[in-house]
Amino acid sequence: MQSEPEILFERKGAAGIIVLNRPKALNAFGMATVLAIRPRLKLWASDPGVSRVIIRANGDRAFAAGGDVRAVYDQHKSGKTDDAIDFWRQEYLMNSEIHHFPKPFIALIEGYVMGGGVGLSSHGAYQVAGDKYQFAMPEVSIGLFPDVGGTYLLPRLPGKIGTWLALTGSRVGAAEALAFGLATHRVAYADFPALIEALAGGGDVRGTLAAFSIAPGENMLAKFQSLIDRAFAADSVEGIMANLEREAKRGGDEGEFAQKQIDTIRTNSPLSVKIALEQMRRGGSMTFNECMRTEFRIVNRVARGHDFYEGVRAIVVDKDNKPNWNPASQADRATVLSHFEPLKPPARELELA
Repeated sequence: MQSEPEILFERKGAAGIIVLNRPKALNAFGMATVLAIRPRLKLWASDPGVSRVIIRANGDRAFAAGGDVRAVYDQHKSGKTDDAIDFWRQEYLMNSEIHHFPKPFIALIEGYVMGGGVGLSSHGAYQVAGDKYQFAMPEVSIGLFPDVGGTYLLPRLPGKIGTWLALTGSRVGAAEALAFGLATHRVAYADFPALIEALAGGGDVRGTLAAFSIAPGENMLAKFQSLIDRAFAADSVEGIMANLEREAKRGGDEGEFAQKQIDTIRTNSPLSVKIALEQMRRGGSMTFNECMRTEFRIVNRVARGHDFYEGVRAIVVDKDNKPNWNPASQADRATVLSHFEPLKPPARELELA
């Protein structure tokens, strides 16, 4: 029995439509999806009959919960780490092509949008949040780092929200996403089919999205924004943790929130957390392509290291939620900085137009 394809393409009027099609797997995707999307984007970019591209997902639980990290884990275990690294190369090239796509690229997002799903949706012109929208970059919890353009996206969010998201992997809903600039519009999920029809009609994209938009709701993080900005302004993880500990001692809602951040960061890979903070330091002054080249340098080192595979084992494979990080607590700065060094030979670098 032939399995369903993990990605579908459709042409409807003026719209090219990409459909993620693994709802039972929360639309986690692998190399097949990436290799299918890249040539389709090139085709639609040059097709005068296509004036906008829409990406959506089947199912209402997740737009995409990320790349298929179990597949990468299995490749590594079978001695095919180079194949795993090639997946990231192709994925990062796709992320860059979405960022530079010459026509409106519209992501309709219902449910979880995490990791690789963020790379598929956040770099185009419009991000439309549905009813169950939940954004997160939880890579530090599996020994990875906020990649797929996170180096560019997160430092550009208000205050220190991006640093908080990067170091904790916290989830935010539609109201917060609208407030922080992670989403451009809030549309009821039931209206997604009608919105697609309207967009396919070829009218003004911005006006069409505005016509379907509804109120975003209450930003539940607004009351913690100043605490996040204060605590995550430190230039080291140790400084951030010390700030959070001071806030926690004050008690009340802010103290409770601060303690939750402490507890979360302590469960994450210490090396990944420090890599993520270094990304946040650097990314705000880098171009998108510079960020993607930097991430490819980092992932080459992470993919040949320990924590990523241990994190996937603990969270995805064995599901014991007890990763044995190495180092277990403090990661020295020299080790962190080595992840950002140019690759040798230079031919291994990510080549972007």
